[in-house]
Amino acid sequence: MSSLHCPARVLVARHGDAEYETDLCSDHGGSLTPLGRKQARELASSLAGERVARVWTSPLSRAVQTAEIVAGVLGTDVVVREGLREYSVGALAGTTVHEKGYFEGVFRAWVEGDESAAIEGGERISDVVARVEAVLGEIADEHRGETALVVSHGGAMLATLPQLAGLPRSRGWGVSLPNCAVLGFDADADGWRVTRWDGP
Repeated sequence: MSSLHCPARVLVARHGDAEYETDLCSDHGGSLTPLGRKQARELASSLAGERVARVWTSPLSRAVQTAEIVAGVLGTDVVVREGLREYSVGALAGTTVHEKGYFEGVFRAWVEGDESAAIEGGERISDVVARVEAVLGEIADEHRGETALVVSHGGAMLATLPQLAGLPRSRGWGVSLPNCAVLGFDADADGWRVTRWDGP
Protein backbone atom coordinates (compact mmCIF):
# COMPACT_ATOMS: atom_id res chain seq x y z
CA MET A 1 0.00 0.00 0.00
CA SER A 2 1.42 3.38 -0.97
CA SER A 3 1.59 6.19 1.58
CA LEU A 4 -1.14 7.99 -0.36
CA HIS A 5 -3.54 5.14 0.38
CA CYS A 6 -2.39 4.67 3.97
CA PRO A 7 -4.93 6.72 5.93
CA ALA A 8 -4.10 9.36 8.46
CA ARG A 9 -6.42 9.62 11.42
CA VAL A 10 -7.06 13.28 12.22
CA LEU A 11 -8.95 14.07 15.42
CA VAL A 12 -10.10 17.68 15.74
CA ALA A 13 -11.05 18.89 19.23
CA ARG A 14 -12.45 22.16 20.48
CA HIS A 15 -10.42 23.78 23.28
CA GLY A 16 -11.46 23.47 26.92
CA ASP A 17 -13.69 25.85 28.86
CA ALA A 18 -12.09 29.31 29.06
CA GLU A 19 -12.47 32.68 30.75
CA TYR A 20 -11.55 36.05 29.28
CA GLU A 21 -10.05 39.29 30.58
CA THR A 22 -12.93 41.35 29.22
CA ASP A 23 -16.48 40.96 27.97
CA LEU A 24 -15.59 42.98 24.86
CA CYS A 25 -15.27 41.13 21.56
CA SER A 26 -11.68 40.19 20.73
CA ASP A 27 -9.63 37.91 18.50
CA HIS A 28 -7.24 37.18 21.37
CA GLY A 29 -7.00 35.71 24.84
CA GLY A 30 -8.91 33.13 26.73
CA SER A 31 -7.32 31.14 29.56
CA LEU A 32 -8.54 27.73 30.61
CA THR A 33 -10.67 27.60 33.73
CA PRO A 34 -10.21 24.77 36.25
CA LEU A 35 -13.08 23.05 34.41
CA GLY A 36 -11.28 23.57 31.09
CA ARG A 37 -8.11 21.99 32.47
CA LYS A 38 -10.12 19.04 33.75
CA GLN A 39 -11.74 18.69 30.32
CA ALA A 40 -8.31 18.68 28.67
CA ARG A 41 -7.06 15.94 31.00
CA GLU A 42 -10.20 13.91 30.33
CA LEU A 43 -9.70 14.39 26.60
CA ALA A 44 -6.16 13.06 26.94
CA SER A 45 -7.36 10.04 28.89
CA SER A 46 -9.99 9.29 26.25
CA LEU A 47 -7.29 9.28 23.56
CA ALA A 48 -4.82 7.05 25.41
CA GLY A 49 -5.53 4.14 23.03
CA GLU A 50 -5.16 6.22 19.87
CA ARG A 51 -1.34 6.51 20.00
CA VAL A 52 -1.42 10.17 19.04
CA ALA A 53 1.83 11.05 17.27
CA ARG A 54 1.56 14.84 17.63
CA VAL A 55 -0.79 17.56 18.80
CA TRP A 56 -1.39 20.52 16.47
CA THR A 57 -3.03 23.68 17.72
CA SER A 58 -4.32 27.15 16.98
CA PRO A 59 -2.06 29.89 18.38
CA LEU A 60 -4.80 31.27 20.64
CA SER A 61 -3.97 30.74 24.32
CA ARG A 62 -7.06 28.70 25.21
CA ALA A 63 -6.20 26.23 22.45
CA VAL A 64 -2.47 26.13 23.23
CA GLN A 65 -3.16 25.47 26.91
CA THR A 66 -5.51 22.63 25.98
CA ALA A 67 -2.97 21.16 23.57
CA GLU A 68 -0.11 21.36 26.10
CA ILE A 69 -2.13 19.55 28.77
CA VAL A 70 -3.15 16.79 26.37
CA ALA A 71 0.36 16.43 24.93
CA GLY A 72 1.84 16.29 28.43
CA VAL A 73 -0.40 13.39 29.38
CA LEU A 74 0.12 11.57 26.06
CA GLY A 75 3.88 12.19 25.95
CA THR A 76 4.03 13.92 22.59
CA ASP A 77 4.89 17.36 21.22
CA VAL A 78 2.83 20.38 20.16
CA VAL A 79 2.96 22.30 16.87
CA VAL A 80 1.22 25.67 16.44
CA ARG A 81 -0.41 26.64 13.14
CA GLU A 82 -1.91 30.08 12.50
CA GLY A 83 -4.46 28.63 10.08
CA LEU A 84 -6.26 26.79 12.91
CA ARG A 85 -7.29 29.97 14.75
CA GLU A 86 -10.91 31.02 15.23
CA TYR A 87 -12.70 33.31 12.75
CA SER A 88 -11.88 37.00 13.17
CA VAL A 89 -14.41 39.24 14.90
CA GLY A 90 -13.38 42.07 12.58
CA ALA A 91 -15.11 45.38 13.27
CA LEU A 92 -16.75 43.89 16.38
CA ALA A 93 -13.39 44.02 18.20
CA GLY A 94 -13.65 46.17 21.30
CA THR A 95 -17.43 46.40 21.15
CA THR A 96 -20.18 44.92 23.30
CA VAL A 97 -22.08 43.53 20.28
CA HIS A 98 -23.30 40.01 21.02
CA GLU A 99 -20.75 38.24 18.85
CA LYS A 100 -22.46 34.84 18.73
CA GLY A 101 -25.78 36.15 17.46
CA TYR A 102 -24.09 38.40 14.92
CA PHE A 103 -21.88 35.58 13.65
CA GLU A 104 -24.85 33.23 13.30
CA GLY A 105 -26.45 35.72 10.91
CA VAL A 106 -23.30 35.82 8.79
CA PHE A 107 -23.02 32.04 8.94
CA ARG A 108 -26.65 31.68 7.84
CA ALA A 109 -25.95 33.83 4.77
CA TRP A 110 -22.97 31.60 3.91
CA VAL A 111 -25.01 28.42 4.44
CA GLU A 112 -27.57 29.82 1.99
CA GLY A 113 -24.87 30.25 -0.65
CA ASP A 114 -23.43 33.74 -0.15
CA GLU A 115 -19.70 33.18 -0.73
CA SER A 116 -18.95 36.78 0.25
CA ALA A 117 -20.51 36.37 3.73
CA ALA A 118 -18.19 37.91 6.33
CA ILE A 119 -18.21 39.79 9.60
CA GLU A 120 -17.61 43.44 8.76
CA GLY A 121 -13.86 44.00 8.72
CA GLY A 122 -13.19 40.30 9.21
CA GLU A 123 -12.69 37.18 7.13
CA ARG A 124 -15.14 35.69 4.70
CA ILE A 125 -16.42 32.37 6.03
CA SER A 126 -15.17 30.74 2.83
CA ASP A 127 -11.66 32.01 3.62
CA VAL A 128 -11.83 30.57 7.15
CA VAL A 129 -12.76 27.20 5.64
CA ALA A 130 -9.92 27.41 3.10
CA ARG A 131 -7.21 28.11 5.68
CA VAL A 132 -8.40 25.42 8.11
CA GLU A 133 -8.68 22.86 5.30
CA ALA A 134 -5.15 23.72 4.14
CA VAL A 135 -3.67 23.00 7.57
CA LEU A 136 -5.68 19.79 7.97
CA GLY A 137 -4.38 18.66 4.58
CA GLU A 138 -0.81 19.35 5.71
CA ILE A 139 -1.42 17.36 8.90
CA ALA A 140 -2.93 14.41 7.02
CA ASP A 141 0.02 14.33 4.62
CA GLU A 142 2.50 14.31 7.50
CA HIS A 143 0.72 11.61 9.49
CA ARG A 144 -0.02 8.82 7.00
CA GLY A 145 -0.48 5.66 9.06
CA GLU A 146 -0.62 7.69 12.29
CA THR A 147 -3.06 9.62 14.45
CA ALA A 148 -2.81 13.37 15.00
CA LEU A 149 -4.84 15.54 17.34
CA VAL A 150 -5.79 19.07 16.29
CA VAL A 151 -7.04 21.65 18.83
CA SER A 152 -9.09 24.45 17.31
CA HIS A 153 -12.29 26.46 17.87
CA GLY A 154 -16.02 25.90 17.55
CA GLY A 155 -16.75 28.40 14.78
CA ALA A 156 -13.84 27.38 12.57
CA MET A 157 -14.58 23.70 13.12
CA LEU A 158 -18.32 23.89 12.43
CA ALA A 159 -17.76 25.87 9.23
CA THR A 160 -15.04 23.57 7.91
CA LEU A 161 -15.54 19.99 9.08
CA PRO A 162 -19.02 19.23 7.73
CA GLN A 163 -17.83 20.19 4.24
CA LEU A 164 -14.66 18.14 4.69
CA ALA A 165 -16.89 15.16 5.47
CA GLY A 166 -19.13 15.75 2.46
CA LEU A 167 -22.00 17.01 4.63
CA PRO A 168 -24.10 20.09 3.85
CA ARG A 169 -22.97 23.44 5.23
CA SER A 170 -26.14 23.57 7.29
CA ARG A 171 -24.84 20.69 9.45
CA GLY A 172 -22.73 23.17 11.41
CA TRP A 173 -25.18 26.07 11.59
CA GLY A 174 -27.05 27.00 14.77
CA VAL A 175 -25.31 24.43 16.96
CA SER A 176 -22.76 24.78 19.74
CA LEU A 177 -19.84 22.39 19.91
CA PRO A 178 -19.07 21.28 23.49
CA ASN A 179 -15.65 22.07 24.92
CA CYS A 180 -13.16 19.28 24.13
CA ALA A 181 -15.64 17.56 21.82
CA VAL A 182 -13.85 15.57 19.10
CA LEU A 183 -14.70 15.26 15.41
CA GLY A 184 -12.61 12.47 13.90
CA PHE A 185 -11.66 11.63 10.32
CA ASP A 186 -9.64 9.15 8.33
CA ALA A 187 -7.97 10.81 5.33
CA ASP A 188 -6.33 9.14 2.32
CA ALA A 189 -6.11 9.60 -1.44
CA ASP A 190 -9.86 8.97 -1.71
CA GLY A 191 -10.78 11.81 0.62
CA TRP A 192 -11.99 12.28 4.20
CA ARG A 193 -14.34 9.95 6.10
CA VAL A 194 -16.00 10.68 9.44
CA THR A 195 -15.01 8.27 12.20
CA ARG A 196 -16.21 10.21 15.26
CA TRP A 197 -18.62 13.07 15.85
CA ASP A 198 -19.04 14.14 19.49
CA GLY A 199 -20.95 17.30 18.68
CA PRO A 200 -24.66 17.82 17.97
